[in-house]
Amino acid sequence: MKLRNIYITTLLIILIGGTAFAQKKSKTPKNVALSDRQFWLQQMDKMVKPVLYNLAKDSLRIAMPKVTSIHIDNKEHRIKVQYVEVLGRVLSGIAPWLQLEGGSAEEVALRKQYREWAIKGLKNALDSNAKDFMTFDIGGQQLVDASYIALALVRAPWLWENLDKKNQELMMQSIVTTRRFKPVFSNWLLFSAMNEAFLARFGYNWDPMRVDYALQQMEQWYTGDGMYTDGTSFAFDYYNSYVIHPYLATLVNIIGTKTNSYKEMFEKVKKRNERYAIIQERLINADGTYPATGRSIIYRGAAFHHLADMAWRKALPKQLSPAQVRCALTAVIKKTLESPSTYKNGWLTIGLYGDQPNLGDFYNNQGSPYIASNIFLPLGLPEGDPFWANPAEKWSAQKIWSGENFENDHSASLK
Repeated sequence: MKLRNIYITTLLIILIGGTAFAQKKSKTPKNVALSDRQFWLQQMDKMVKPVLYNLAKDSLRIAMPKVTSIHIDNKEHRIKVQYVEVLGRVLSGIAPWLQLEGGSAEEVALRKQYREWAIKGLKNALDSNAKDFMTFDIGGQQLVDASYIALALVRAPWLWENLDKKNQELMMQSIVTTRRFKPVFSNWLLFSAMNEAFLARFGYNWDPMRVDYALQQMEQWYTGDGMYTDGTSFAFDYYNSYVIHPYLATLVNIIGTKTNSYKEMFEKVKKRNERYAIIQERLINADGTYPATGRSIIYRGAAFHHLADMAWRKALPKQLSPAQVRCALTAVIKKTLESPSTYKNGWLTIGLYGDQPNLGDFYNNQGSPYIASNIFLPLGLPEGDPFWANPAEKWSAQKIWSGENFENDHSASLK
């Protein structure tokens, strides 16, 4: 009898204990909050996986929707160029993370997978026998798109180094092909310059005149307070961030190693980079929203391409701490991607807060919104960097609109 009672008591303890453990275990995942870095990685993976996974499987043309803006100028042409467009935009945003080494076991495994997809995808894009073969001679838009691939390769030399010689040559020739297109007299000059900078970076013959023309013209277009006009007139949009400042910063880093001819200009560019980063951070409202003004607003988080680039390059001005920039950019990521209609069947929709067709421009296709991946540039910093490791901080708008005493702001000419 004693033995039977002991057995029953032991069995009850095991069952009760096991149930309690099971309940505790089931609740744990729900109670564990993601770190900012984990959240960024989650959102990056969700955004870019359909592109690189399908390209690696040689099925991008099959899987990628053929969606264009309702204001499109030439639907058939815009669909033809969307594949090079989406490849460049995705790679340019995740390149610094692909270049990084180390991290948690989960992150290392994820990066390994993306590296494999990226290399296989690039090879398919360059293989004339592949379904996803991409030509770079369809139209002028491909001058733009090639430059984003060039930018990605410059940001992640690992990609270039892990292409075999044959594919390196094919990539070089593809980018050179776009020289046939005359750039629009605007920020497009920087696309030509970036393609030449790529050639210079990896030891090919490059055209200094295309670079010089872009740099000299941008100097003429500098208007003050860290901002440039885009062509002959100023527009209150985000092209200083989408293109101008990040491209100029990259040109400074590459061309500055080839010649001292632009030393004085490059010093001014760096100061303007800093001033515009301050303006960008102040544009981010306390809830992660920002003024929805100007063309290409469907690029979502790429409106802060420049601020993300400055953080990744550890070039933030002293007025901005890495932690406050991290928190501000995290708020932008959450706000621009939280709408249930941000994705349709896994693909980004045309809009700023979800699916908003009227916000599209005449040149937008399914590949266009993927420039948003450039907000993820700071993932190229290791998790121990102050950007990720320092405690959360309020950004400027949060401090000001919660009533804190805060430093005033002044314009800077920097001519």
